[in-house]
Amino acid sequence: MRLWHAGIAREHPTTAAKAYRLVSSIMRTALVDELITKSPCQVRGAAVEKAAERPIAAMAEVEQLVEAMPEQLRIAVLLAAWCQLRRSEVRGLRRMDVDVAGGTLSVAETRTTTMAGATVVKAPKTRAGRRTVAVPAPTMAALVAHLEAFAGPEPDALVVNVTDRVLRLAWNRARLAVGRPDLHFHDLRHSGLTWSAATGASVAELMRRAGHASQSAALRYQHATDARDRVLADALARLAGDARQAG
Repeated sequence: MRLWHAGIAREHPTTAAKAYRLVSSIMRTALVDELITKSPCQVRGAAVEKAAERPIAAMAEVEQLVEAMPEQLRIAVLLAAWCQLRRSEVRGLRRMDVDVAGGTLSVAETRTTTMAGATVVKAPKTRAGRRTVAVPAPTMAALVAHLEAFAGPEPDALVVNVTDRVLRLAWNRARLAVGRPDLHFHDLRHSGLTWSAATGASVAELMRRAGHASQSAALRYQHATDARDRVLADALARLAGDARQAG
């Protein structure tokens, strides 16, 4: 088991961790059913995923990415970054889901495209995913302008009416144009949640905004709060130094 795990983990650590958890679960069941006397899954830490930190876009880079996108798709970047929507949530957003007066949008449907080209429309897979998100004022202004220019008048008219392929091709061109080929579209959501954590948002607030069903996902963004705490500590140190000099 150790050799098997080590062989996979060298090149595919995340896959190795997931595979190990599955095998370990099977072995625990076999142990309970007395089919084996001891589980071979004894590799400490093998079930823990050690994925690399996802890249983060700076706010200025997001502005550049918006400009690099086709005009009718710029709102997709803004919604992903500033409202922390998943790509399927961006594509599922309808005119009726936008509350201009209240300054919010509701995530009620997701829309994806299969490898065969079929469109799949369904509700978010968790209750946490069905949520209402407060939209920052500049993003809401851009959203209103987008609706007037590119969305149909019907309540169920899609805000971003494109396939995954069209959005992916436009995104690939944009990220290359701004010199960030490492960024995936999902990293816009990751960036926005990191910014939110840096404002001092609690885990519960991050969970609600992101539509996370578990704390573990939201906890990934708390490193931003730690970084902000260091900034505050350095500022206090400077303040203390100034006070000593004045005294």
